[in-house]
Amino acid sequence: MIIDRIEAILVDVPTTRPHKLAFATVAEQNYVIVRVFADGAMGIGEAATIGGPRWGEESTEGIKATIDGYIAPVLIGQNARNLNAIETRVAQAVRGNAFARAAVVMAVHDLVARASGVSVAELLGGAQTQSLELIWTLASGDTDRDIAEGEEMLENRRHRHFKIKIGFGDAERDTTHAVKLAHAFAGRASIRVDLNQAWDEPTACRLLPKLAGAGVVLVEQPLPRWNVEGMARLSATATGTVIMADEGVASCHDALAHVRLRAADAFALKVTKSGGYAETRRVAAIADAAGVGLYGGCMLETGVGTAGYLQLFATFSHLAWACELFGPRLLQHDIIATPLAMHDFAIHLPKGPGTGVTIDPDKFDFYRRDRGRPSRKAG
Repeated sequence: MIIDRIEAILVDVPTTRPHKLAFATVAEQNYVIVRVFADGAMGIGEAATIGGPRWGEESTEGIKATIDGYIAPVLIGQNARNLNAIETRVAQAVRGNAFARAAVVMAVHDLVARASGVSVAELLGGAQTQSLELIWTLASGDTDRDIAEGEEMLENRRHRHFKIKIGFGDAERDTTHAVKLAHAFAGRASIRVDLNQAWDEPTACRLLPKLAGAGVVLVEQPLPRWNVEGMARLSATATGTVIMADEGVASCHDALAHVRLRAADAFALKVTKSGGYAETRRVAAIADAAGVGLYGGCMLETGVGTAGYLQLFATFSHLAWACELFGPRLLQHDIIATPLAMHDFAIHLPKGPGTGVTIDPDKFDFYRRDRGRPSRKAG
């Protein structure tokens, strides 16, 4: 099965509401959809960015350029079925650029799985679950609005785990906002907060006890990703809440550094953050060996990337902290033909070969950037 063509296409989809993070407010999500062709078959993959380089080093424009100029040329003519060699070849072709690498790797796995008549999960050894508990992010920044949104999610049996995005304003005010939400949902839903690296260590030491005292069960990446020793000190002194690393753990080397220093109680896994399936599995293996809990993260993907993540996450024996593969729900329109099943507080593994989803050509054509639609960047 020889790869003969790779396409990287920019896509922009408006969100249903502003998604406020510590570093940006997102009103439109930006994507790179990758299509890999071989022997008349096609596989699809995706890289999503939240606020472009505001979150990490890569933008969708840079991802497309990297794929077109550096990754595609080294994969054309290669046997897609040799998946280990494909991931190695991609990793050797470019340094860093994890999102670009992952989007292509996801598409090649989808291609091979579809051609073989199996799911990506089967290609990776088999699913151990058919559904995963699904987290929803409350990120309007307005306490009353977030409470109302959470109540609706509970009533409709969509979500019973809520992540609160804070760190974009005054630390004391953000903490008060999170505490009010924790009290509002006490005994009915678990509450986590995500700082996106926004606090320094003294601020975290002062305010984490308030969050724990209100019943917040997990705090995600409170410190900058480089401050692993600070994360270790927080983990050693935090009581009543779990400290989770996200931006700080992208590679197996990052995972080892955090494990050695006991710098986190949980790791957020993201296929694109780790550059593909192989490295994500290595991070998960290190966490499992060290007794560190796993969390299925996301970058607010469309159904394409969400299904690609879900296929991998379903192969793990246990995600102690559930997953947040809710991206399609935040979009005004998804670009896949049949929506992923999200009900009864969970997301369900789709049936069928590959990732189990196909692109809706009309929606895809409407939202692709080269059709001339203006893109609204994060504010």
